[in-house]
Amino acid sequence: MKILIKISLVTLLLGAVSCKKYLNVVPDDVATLNSSFANSNETEAYLIGNCYSSLQQLGDVCRNPGFTASGEVIIPTDLPSNASLRGSGQDAGFNLLLGEQNVPNPLMNYWDGYNQGLNLWQAIRWCNTFLANVNLPLDLTADNKKRWIAEAKFLKAYYHYWLIRMYGPIPIADVALPVNASTTAVRQKQQSVDSCFNYVVGLINQAIPDLPPSIQNTITEDGRITQAIALAVKAEVLTTQASPLFNGNPDYAGVKGVDGTPLWSAAAVATKWQTAAAACKAAIDAATANGAALYQFVPQSGLKHMSDSTKLLLTIQGALNSSWNTEQIWTTNTTFGYQIQACPRVTTDATTVYDFWSNFSVPMGETEIFYSNNGVPINEDKTFDYSNRYTVVQGDAANQYYVSKGYNTNKGNLNREARYYADIAFDGSNWFGYGNTDDNNPNVINAVNGNASPADPISYNSTGYWPRKLVPYQTASSNSVFTSQNYYWPFMRLPSLWLLYAECLNEVEGPGSDVYQWIDKVRARVGLQGVQQAWATYSNNPSKPNTQTGLRQIIHQERRIELAFEGQAGWDLRRWKELQAVLANPFIGWTVQDKAKTMSAYYNLHTAFQPFFGLRDYLFPVQQYDLLTNPNLVQTPYW
Repeated sequence: MKILIKISLVTLLLGAVSCKKYLNVVPDDVATLNSSFANSNETEAYLIGNCYSSLQQLGDVCRNPGFTASGEVIIPTDLPSNASLRGSGQDAGFNLLLGEQNVPNPLMNYWDGYNQGLNLWQAIRWCNTFLANVNLPLDLTADNKKRWIAEAKFLKAYYHYWLIRMYGPIPIADVALPVNASTTAVRQKQQSVDSCFNYVVGLINQAIPDLPPSIQNTITEDGRITQAIALAVKAEVLTTQASPLFNGNPDYAGVKGVDGTPLWSAAAVATKWQTAAAACKAAIDAATANGAALYQFVPQSGLKHMSDSTKLLLTIQGALNSSWNTEQIWTTNTTFGYQIQACPRVTTDATTVYDFWSNFSVPMGETEIFYSNNGVPINEDKTFDYSNRYTVVQGDAANQYYVSKGYNTNKGNLNREARYYADIAFDGSNWFGYGNTDDNNPNVINAVNGNASPADPISYNSTGYWPRKLVPYQTASSNSVFTSQNYYWPFMRLPSLWLLYAECLNEVEGPGSDVYQWIDKVRARVGLQGVQQAWATYSNNPSKPNTQTGLRQIIHQERRIELAFEGQAGWDLRRWKELQAVLANPFIGWTVQDKAKTMSAYYNLHTAFQPFFGLRDYLFPVQQYDLLTNPNLVQTPYW
């Protein structure tokens, strides 16, 4: 078991009992500081158990608004408080889409740590305490000291970055405040958003030289920060700073601090994209130099039959759910713990599993962002019968490894790209694995009759689509017991960097071969033609890749497809200022709860619910309590 997991569990318990508010200067661990830094072992334990512990919690997708509030996955609105995600706080992020955000007690409160949030100011304080005391142990070697300081600086930078993405301008907690600090020192004010970003980048720059290029002792140190991780995060930070939400956003032009200082830049600065592009290229080079490469599934012994089509699906899925593979630039030590939420009832045995929740539901709008098998949007493909996509047809020979041949399903499930079938399960889709590894005689998802357990009607999927990508093929149930093939959650994969670089280059110089090549590398792995050829051949808008605006749309859609269900789309859609448009329409699915359980009853469009998302929701509110206790703070715009 990794050292991060061993120590962080204790820290989680310690952190859970703390009721301290933001920037309370009396540390919880005053009495134990001397013992915490008595020697090098205790000092490393403090780094891992305290400074890293919040990072592990951020790996929980239900704590990540990039996952829960993106519109990629929803949960049923009528679940009672005793259901898996209800009453536990794990539903807070999903409830944002129900319009339940508020100022007195905000959901996903990362300022104070309540309502499925996490007190990141406490996490930053732990990092500052570490940095202030790391010189105490006499047996700490110079090399370890440099590395550990670099790790703490990176973590402090990353926690600030997470807060910036949520709140915009924030205070900067750069040093550990003494116990006797004055009220003025404690009541810090927000800095301008560019100052905040620049502070984060500056800390990462300080950390990079003293971080290891890669992890050598993978048994005990997988999950710790490397140069490649730091450079990749720096690239993401700078791209976020250059993006429309933060770069000259007119919606925030007049927002000022309590002293009248503007907190947002008045106009967009184009050179930020150039800076971000350079950072992306540096991150790609560093990752590649340390062995980063696209994952390829290698068939294991005991597989009965696997076609090339199925192998491609497992390659796409494995890039996410095969831990520590070469494609994963940054993987946390947090296991994905929601497979029983993401998995349909694949077999008859699964319907007898107690609490087989299956609540993670993919709205139909999300399913329709995936391309046709020609690699262009389904509403642009000249050969795709878009207007009749909801009609019921039978699976055919051309799609037999993806959709059961002869099974009734909706027409929109046929002739789609491989990522559609790797990422999403639906009525009539084949499911390789779950105890059956013969894709000539596969398990088939019967959502019409097997969507919910008769003995447990609250465990159901509200749209008829599941995020299949989140469930490894080895996961199965046997004798009414669900057994997950656990995996560690990745924060960033290599294709994410490629697409970030393509995005930055397009914003700097517009379409060109240097931009296309990075998009095409992602598409080639999944068997699609390059963007120019695909659009010229199949799209009713063949010139789309040749304009900056058109290519921007393509890059954005490519990222949403490639990184679907990975906790990234919500952040991307926010920084692009596109989430409001995505959430303007109701979440649609099939009539999954019809008691008749017939095909004709099931295949009727049904509204799961209408999401609520307005201009104010791009950023999160600061709890009213904190504004009262610190008059130097101003509330988030529009709250």
